[in-house]
Amino acid sequence: MTALDVHRRIRLGRTDLRVTKLCFGTSALGDAPNSYGYHVDEDRAKATLHRIFEGPVNFLDTSRNYGMGRSEERIGQVIHERGGVPEGFVISTKLDADDTTGRFDAAQARRSLAASAKALGIDHFPLLHLHDPEHARSLDELLGDDGGLRELFRMRDEGSIGAIGLAGGDVAIMMPILRDWDFDVLITHNRFTLTNRNAEPMIDLAVAKGTAVLNAAPYCGGVLAKGLNAFPRYVYQDLSEPMRQAIERIETVCADNGVPTGAAALQFSLRDTRITSTICGVSRPERVQETLEWATWPIADEVWAALTALPFTTDDPEAARPRTLA
Repeated sequence: MTALDVHRRIRLGRTDLRVTKLCFGTSALGDAPNSYGYHVDEDRAKATLHRIFEGPVNFLDTSRNYGMGRSEERIGQVIHERGGVPEGFVISTKLDADDTTGRFDAAQARRSLAASAKALGIDHFPLLHLHDPEHARSLDELLGDDGGLRELFRMRDEGSIGAIGLAGGDVAIMMPILRDWDFDVLITHNRFTLTNRNAEPMIDLAVAKGTAVLNAAPYCGGVLAKGLNAFPRYVYQDLSEPMRQAIERIETVCADNGVPTGAAALQFSLRDTRITSTICGVSRPERVQETLEWATWPIADEVWAALTALPFTTDDPEAARPRTLA
């Protein structure tokens, strides 16, 4: 792989937005210990966000429900402290169902957008996604005439938002929506990694439709960045023995060749030409620079041959995971 130019901004699909190949994710910055196994306090989160805004990456991803709203609130505080969003910086967020009821009709979509605008201090969003359709109380409600999905398209028609996207986990639910609706962007997470290819058919469908693909969570919730010894969890769950063995094989190949496992996990996504940008979560300031270094770490072709020859799964890695927002 040619070394990544982290300063270069490329067109996001058919939109007019230009973004870097790296995007920083902010779910952990909202303090979600039930998902990640650790706390992130406000000072640490804000220091991390300042480091992001000061760096070469111009793309930040968040959501209304990350950390029960804390992610957007902390981003909004930092934007205010810095006197506004830096010129050319793209912040995307997501419409979410009601946290308590799962309601996801047009009225809930409007409430979600209004709450995001208030928390972030932003009047116009260049990119807004419909988030986690699998967690709506009713797909019929979400996809109906007075549902949240149609309201997303109405928001774009009104000019209150720019590009629109579909972001979620369950590929079986997302595929028909992606097939039937014309989105600018798709986000998949934890399902196109060194260990899992569950989203591969969905990525191919998006590319065929001209929809830009953002691949999130290349570290499988953190274990491929921090290592098995430091972080024995996989996709926000306890680590199974088969998955432990799979990750051990990846770590062995990387260790034998002097490559950080995080660099291999990140570049697995970056090197795929179908992926416009890769969303990497960070939870402390020093992780920002480390991510930039991993993105440009030299990895020989024979290392890639060894890594891609390892077995991987195609099942849904979150099929048995209880949902939690914190």
